Amino acid sequence: MLAVVVGSTLVAGPIPLVSPSPAPAAGPCPYVTIPSIPPTPTAPARDPGRRVMGGDRLAGSGLAAPAGAPAPPAVSAVSWVIADLDSGAVVAACSPHVQRRPASVQKLLLAATALPKLDPNLVVEATPEDLALPGDSSAVGLLVGGHYPVSTLWYGLLLQSGNDAANALARVAGGAGGLPATVAAMNAEARRLGADDTHAANPHGLDAPDQLTSAYDLALIARADFAREDFVRYDTLQRFQWPPQPPRDPKGFQIQNENKLLTNYPGALGGKTGFTDEARHTYVGAAQRNGRRLVVTLMGAEIVPGRTWQQAVLLLDWAFAQPADGSVGHLVTPEEAARVHNPPAATRTAEPAGAGAGRAAPAAATAGRGGTMLLILAAVFAVAALGVLLARRRKQRA
Repeated sequence: MLAVVVGSTLVAGPIPLVSPSPAPAAGPCPYVTIPSIPPTPTAPARDPGRRVMGGDRLAGSGLAAPAGAPAPPAVSAVSWVIADLDSGAVVAACSPHVQRRPASVQKLLLAATALPKLDPNLVVEATPEDLALPGDSSAVGLLVGGHYPVSTLWYGLLLQSGNDAANALARVAGGAGGLPATVAAMNAEARRLGADDTHAANPHGLDAPDQLTSAYDLALIARADFAREDFVRYDTLQRFQWPPQPPRDPKGFQIQNENKLLTNYPGALGGKTGFTDEARHTYVGAAQRNGRRLVVTLMGAEIVPGRTWQQAVLLLDWAFAQPADGSVGHLVTPEEAARVHNPPAATRTAEPAGAGAGRAAPAAATAGRGGTMLLILAAVFAVAALGVLLARRRKQRA
């Protein structure tokens, strides 16, 4: 029997799926209190002047739920978002723009960036740099000098969460710029999608000081991924036979999908798991029911009241029970993001540029007046010179 603390109350057994009391439109997140959580980095303070993607109700660091809806189930995730993959409506959210370490859900951004660039049939030779990872790092088991089709590397990335596969894919996708070029492209893709809370420092999600994302951004990135048939094909395969690499690995081996939502939740569409010491447990999962496709993203979770996919189930079941037209915000489109990043000139408030133009005007006027005076003087001298010339000619004829 599991015992957890919800608020100040000790609850034995599973957390109830739907609270009998209605959820406030805003307030603290329903949170399972976990004792002795390892310390994690403090989330960066948000610039109050920066526009909130998705709507003002997503700006806070607490719960955003439709008025009159039953309270969402309590989970241990520090932040989460539930959104509709098709309409973009955010069904509910908890601290959606709080920035935290992504762990391996970072690989979803790599997929969104590199899948359009790479030929799945291209064969990649693994290098020592691909395998340059911490000893406890998640890896699929590339061998230096081994030859792997890009499609195989995607399976190693999404099923086994291989950081070595992430390095190889990023290196090849970056062309002459290699892995750093792909990391730069990941940041550009995040900005294109409107994922302004996101900054990638590497392609795989291992902790780095400036590596950050948010539950809202993960929903944007997941929406882009699930729109691709190739991503869904790679992400949902249950098991894959890894190709042999003679002579060191003459038989190959089998890898299995780590996302248990796929085999335990009817209508599951896929997703990605993640864990590092600083990120704690992160998760992205999607499912469909009665024509609705929902995605749930979790950040900073512990294994209470269950694994992250089980916490996702609680939130998905709650969200599927809510009216389809209820929302607290929306997932922006790339077109909306572009308008935010590049507003029309009439709406810009770039005072330095305006002030510079104001200062330049008198100088331009002065230059204009100076030019006019020079023309007048030149004309006077020309007339005088003509007069002298004519006088001389009259004297000569005389």
